[in-house]
Amino acid sequence: MDAHLKETRVSGGIAYDGNFLKVHRDIIRLPDGKEVGREYIKHPGAVVILPVLDNGDVLLERQFRYPNDRVFIELPAGKLETDEDHLECAKRELLEETGYTATQWDFVCTIHNAIAYSDEFLDIYLARGLVAGKAQLDEGEFIETISMPLADMLDAVRTGAITDVKTIIGAFWLEKIQAGAWQPG
Repeated sequence: MDAHLKETRVSGGIAYDGNFLKVHRDIIRLPDGKEVGREYIKHPGAVVILPVLDNGDVLLERQFRYPNDRVFIELPAGKLETDEDHLECAKRELLEETGYTATQWDFVCTIHNAIAYSDEFLDIYLARGLVAGKAQLDEGEFIETISMPLADMLDAVRTGAITDVKTIIGAFWLEKIQAGAWQPG
């Protein structure tokens, strides 16, 4: 059905093999028969959590992100471990990063945030019935938790105070869910 668009791998391999990311460099054949290079990042995938407090506020994080040399406001998220169940990863990441657990979990959607150069995907989960606890941050991880009403979060997206794509998508999904227009999963 999509054969007229498909690119086919001819040869290639790993150009960089890091602890977290693997960069591949391949030669591919285009639909018109020409061969060109493609570089892309292999990523194990991740989860994003939309944690909603009982008062309706959204639990967020402030974290310094080195590649952009600044602190970002973002939703809790984390990388999948090898063969890890995605929901279990979401539960683990919420606890580790914020100290919270949740009594109700709903799958929302899967997003692909960098399709031009990575196979990374993120599964988004809605977490409700939050119970506060003590964060269990990983070594070298420094995170500040904050909360805000969804309206303030959406305003932060509008004004550019929130620019993280997973957080923006999460905010838009949550707006639709809370309005009753969309259902999780």
